[in-house]
Amino acid sequence: MTNPLFSLPGTLGRIVGAAHVLTDGDLSGYERDWRGRERGRALAVVCPANVGEVAAVVRACAALGAAIVPQGGNTGLSVGSTPDGSGTQVVLSLRRMNAVRGIDAANFAVTVEAGCVLQALQTATREAGFLFPLSLAAEGSCTIGGNLAANAGGTQVLRYGNARELCLGLEVVTPQGEVWDGLSGLRKDNTGYDLRDLFIGSEGTLGVITAATLKLYPLPAAQLTAWAAAPSLQAAVDLLGLAQRQLGAGLTGFEVMGQFALSLVEKHYPHLRPPLYCGTPWCVLLENSDHESEAHARAQFEHLLQAALESGCATDAVVAESITQAKTLWQIRESIPLAQAAEGLNIKHDISLPVSRIPAFVTEADTLLAHRIPGVRLVNFGHLGDGNLHYNVQAPLGADAAQFLREQEERVNTLVFDAVARHQGSISAEHGIGSLKAAKLPRYKPAVALDLMRAIKRAIDPRGIMNPGRVLR
Repeated sequence: MTNPLFSLPGTLGRIVGAAHVLTDGDLSGYERDWRGRERGRALAVVCPANVGEVAAVVRACAALGAAIVPQGGNTGLSVGSTPDGSGTQVVLSLRRMNAVRGIDAANFAVTVEAGCVLQALQTATREAGFLFPLSLAAEGSCTIGGNLAANAGGTQVLRYGNARELCLGLEVVTPQGEVWDGLSGLRKDNTGYDLRDLFIGSEGTLGVITAATLKLYPLPAAQLTAWAAAPSLQAAVDLLGLAQRQLGAGLTGFEVMGQFALSLVEKHYPHLRPPLYCGTPWCVLLENSDHESEAHARAQFEHLLQAALESGCATDAVVAESITQAKTLWQIRESIPLAQAAEGLNIKHDISLPVSRIPAFVTEADTLLAHRIPGVRLVNFGHLGDGNLHYNVQAPLGADAAQFLREQEERVNTLVFDAVARHQGSISAEHGIGSLKAAKLPRYKPAVALDLMRAIKRAIDPRGIMNPGRVLR
């Protein structure tokens, strides 16, 4: 008997146009995750042009019980937006839905479709005289829908919050193919459960985000970047507190980088040399955004860094003298994941902890890993300002990286995640759970919380067709 799913691509072609349903050729851009860890096989890749087509596609899939994998830029790091290997799942790509629908200047808000690339939105709002502050390494290819589905963080969470805090409203297609229009842009709306927050961070398991209304901010008059050398991770935490007291809301970025992480950047990208090294174990990248003037921002920064040197929070510091220098400093920071990938396969962790617990966690986890796996190399960096570390593990020098990953990943993950739990942290700060951490979640999430999450999933998606196997199993 012929599987009725095999007729689905033809049905989808009648909805969106046959040219926008892909079943043959090289589909690796849709079927392989960004890190190259897994490659699935899609029944079809469908690319709708508007919310009406998305709703019709979902209804057609629901009628046959076909699983749907919503996908934006496919830049996620937790294997959450690619199909499995069954060849029965439909990848629903939002890339054609990339319009900025409009900017409401008086409301300091922008409405944008889910397939809009983050960098394109940043440019469009900047040209209109506004700041959209979400910023992350993949901004040239990640999309707004994916940012919201994963509740993306990035480098300015300290000041502006995650994607969740930047969102005023959503347009969503439900698993039944209905459209919820919640794009009002209200900052206050207490008329029941907050459906917006339910879909943000749900990783496509509850519905398809097709558009969003997002907060905008005034463009700063000046944005300066500084680099400081810290003698210890505790000193970096102390510097953060000092910067928060002296700069207040002007502190928009505070990144920490371990010495080994920076050495990998120097090794693989020799043109990117840190301005200060001095054998210090840690370096900090700070950003100060000022709404008065560049002179005022620079004076603030210099006063802060002088205080840091006098107190011992920093052993050396420098303020970028030009936009080019500032971009180079940020490029060094953003190149750490690329340099680590060039060094070989590695075990990534995207964890969050109370800022006050980070030094103790790192000391404990470093010691455990060094004892259990001699020679292991630790690539530690991240958004110290909001408590988010990318605590990554590289194979010992000269070891086979692929073999190390196969043999040690489960052991390393358990060691790290158990230490995170002991320090009241989270095993996922901004990358999501996807399928990569779904099996781990029950060990680190309270049973009551998981029961509530499962109840929500059953209520909204009773047939389980939305991104199955992700977040909850």
